[in-house]
Amino acid sequence: MSMNLIPFQPGLSMPEFLRKYGTESRCRRALYRARWPMGFRCPACGDRRRSSFRRGAQTIYQCRACQHQSTLISGTLLQDTKLPLTTWFLAIHLLTSTKTNMAALELKRHLGISYRAAWRLKHKVMQAMTEREAPRKLNGFVQIDDAYLGGERNGGKPGRGSENKQAFLIAVETDADLEHPVYAVIEPVRTFDNTALTDWVERRLAPDAEAYTDGLGCFRRIAAAGHAHTVLETRGGRAATEISGARWVNVLLANVKRAIGGVYHAIRQAKYARRYLAEAAYRFNRRFRLSEMAPRLAHAIMACKPCPEPRLRLACNFAH
Repeated sequence: MSMNLIPFQPGLSMPEFLRKYGTESRCRRALYRARWPMGFRCPACGDRRRSSFRRGAQTIYQCRACQHQSTLISGTLLQDTKLPLTTWFLAIHLLTSTKTNMAALELKRHLGISYRAAWRLKHKVMQAMTEREAPRKLNGFVQIDDAYLGGERNGGKPGRGSENKQAFLIAVETDADLEHPVYAVIEPVRTFDNTALTDWVERRLAPDAEAYTDGLGCFRRIAAAGHAHTVLETRGGRAATEISGARWVNVLLANVKRAIGGVYHAIRQAKYARRYLAEAAYRFNRRFRLSEMAPRLAHAIMACKPCPEPRLRLACNFAH
């Protein structure tokens, strides 16, 4: 078997990262370019003309057309943050450059902040990843599988009825020869029934997508929605990874479960599985562009609306 060269590609080294984002002023310039790549635009009216002044440590931008005042981070996911921008950028780098995922507890130790601040920071970053992955549709040949996140809880129901299990769908778009994965969608669903599958197909499959699945009954909705649909006899176990129409979805599924189960140990499936699965999809879909991860995620964060902690702690598993 040939060596997988993807993990050996160069990314953004720590010395290079510190040269680019090691000071507050460099981080501010990076965020300014991420939010206004063509120059300032008023968040209220879109006009380009502005003046600026200092208020304490903040730089205030005032639109000359409508007099609206804003800051670099107001109206974004960073609004009202008390953490230095260098801490945010270091967190972004750590969460995207490590080979495995990083839990909030480990992030706390690297950043030297409280666990609550690390949890809030990580979930905001994952929220940006979730919103970035939300509109993605898969095209061409798409391998789809059903799975569960989590395990049985002591004293609870066994098997699929366990209170600690979260149903989700994982789909991988491949090239025309089914030899190489291109993009993935990993998303929780309420259950594996016709209604959930119909909604998922409408949002996640492009009109010309052709699906490969196992024989789960609800997957019949894929053909009913007008897509070509091939049902595979996967037999489960290692043999499933050798079937061309199911190989990559099973490989990615095993990697996702290993990463989440091995790093986080215990997460609240009913509330936060959507973000953790979106994190896996975000990292996978950008695996060939490691050196661009930090600036691309900074751009995504600046494009997101504010998400204070009470909202972060609401259940976020299903698309609305």
